[in-house]
Amino acid sequence: MEPKELDLVKGNEALAMGAIDAGCRLYFGYPITPQNDIPEYLSKHLPLLGGEFIQAESEIASINMVLGAGATGTRAMTSSSGPGISLMQEGISYMAGSELPGVIVNISRSGPGLGGIAASQADYFQATRGGGHGDYRVLVLAPCSVQEMYDLTIRAFALADKYRNPTLILGDAIIGQMKEPLVRRTLEGQELPKEWALRGAKGRKRNILKSLYLGEGELTQHVWKLHQKYERMKEEIVYEAKDLQDAQLVVVAFGSVGRVAKTATEMVRQGGYPAGLIRPISLFPFPEEIIWETSKRAKDFLTIELNTGQMVEDVRLSVTPDTRVHFYGKPPGSFLTPEETAEVILSYMK
Repeated sequence: MEPKELDLVKGNEALAMGAIDAGCRLYFGYPITPQNDIPEYLSKHLPLLGGEFIQAESEIASINMVLGAGATGTRAMTSSSGPGISLMQEGISYMAGSELPGVIVNISRSGPGLGGIAASQADYFQATRGGGHGDYRVLVLAPCSVQEMYDLTIRAFALADKYRNPTLILGDAIIGQMKEPLVRRTLEGQELPKEWALRGAKGRKRNILKSLYLGEGELTQHVWKLHQKYERMKEEIVYEAKDLQDAQLVVVAFGSVGRVAKTATEMVRQGGYPAGLIRPISLFPFPEEIIWETSKRAKDFLTIELNTGQMVEDVRLSVTPDTRVHFYGKPPGSFLTPEETAEVILSYMK
């Protein structure tokens, strides 16, 4: 497919387009606001491409269908919002333990509990700490624009296959519902061979995919193997850095708040105050090295989030011991403007 420029596309629809262009042909999901545009788009377009769309009876059923599809080596995905992702945690843990690829999308809403449909970043812990039981991690990507919703979805499928591991895209109601221009690009490269997949064992030794290890020492060996894989994932760290060379204060923000913080730091710099920005795009693996290296010179960091403080813990773990890490947050149900954010940044610089 040749690159194609589209005038205005909603973020959720851009993500669905990215899934199709990445070769996803199976979608299993259950409706919940504010991500319903994703299943709506895929329910129309996947059957036209020879794919399948199934509205499952629950989020629990959805993730287990993704597990089954992943075991065959087929690119499959599901999407939901925070409450639905909570219901999927056991299945995600099974996928990680069985080393099965799949893409999970969280267009997060406010919580805890039923909360509301407004944007939130309070699912950071859920996404980056595994969320379910056992020693496992999930690759996590956080887009800040409609174009990144598309691009990072393609990347998510590639990473899921490369590491045989679930990959999660953490968006929110703002990125999912906003409209921006989009460029659909030619997908580079081919899918990796999947000799491990369950596609029939005629003429070869059968494959076994499982997360249950009962033999003496088997589970210990398996979990350490998974841990080594998670360490290799640090090769996939992605971030945006801006104006770090002379920054006296470095702002760290992700997703929708990251794009607001970028505008705010530009406003602050125009006023003569040297602020810089680090926007983590991969939340796991977290860009700890650039934060560590930057903190050797810049001794004030400000983490801004649409919650009461979650990513700030990873920032504190990543800086030098003598670095001051400040936090500014807004609980879900409200949002930050560039002007307000610029005032917050200035309050730590004056």
